[in-house]
Amino acid sequence: MLSDNIRNLRKTKGWSQEEFAIKLNVVRQTISKWEKGLSVPDSEMLIRIAEELDTTVGVLLGEPELTDKKSAENLELKEIAAKLEFLNEQFAKRSERQRKIWRIIFIALGVFVLFTLFYETAGFLYFRAVMENMDADTSIIGGYDGPTSIYVSNMSFNTGKLILTLLVAVLSIVGIYKTRRK
Repeated sequence: MLSDNIRNLRKTKGWSQEEFAIKLNVVRQTISKWEKGLSVPDSEMLIRIAEELDTTVGVLLGEPELTDKKSAENLELKEIAAKLEFLNEQFAKRSERQRKIWRIIFIALGVFVLFTLFYETAGFLYFRAVMENMDADTSIIGGYDGPTSIYVSNMSFNTGKLILTLLVAVLSIVGIYKTRRK
């Protein structure tokens, strides 16, 4: 394709291989090799060839020349597609960043919930153990008479806190699941 384009554009200008070689400061055999497809010019030489032939490197390499309205529209569509692809890439990066942030938040919330549940459960188990020991101990001051025994504790088991903690646990599990990478 490149070889045919160089040959056709050179002939369009009305130059022989020798004349073209002089303009490019190369030997005629180099032009012949390019036109036969036996070798290809380097990038700097492609630019010089395009300048001498009054065309673009893209046309030399086989891209269609923009000569009609439809080609110009195709170029505009390609530019718009490139811009949309760039915007989609930026949106995807932003969405991924937001997903990671939310995932970190849900994981931190889950860890907090685990510690809270552990703390509350340990307190409840301690309370139950003390109550069982009190029922089994007959040396309680004032005597032991079962139903009238009084136990004073500064620790309470808050059912509302437990329910709220469990709801937050469910929320964090759902959040971690929903923010996983798909």
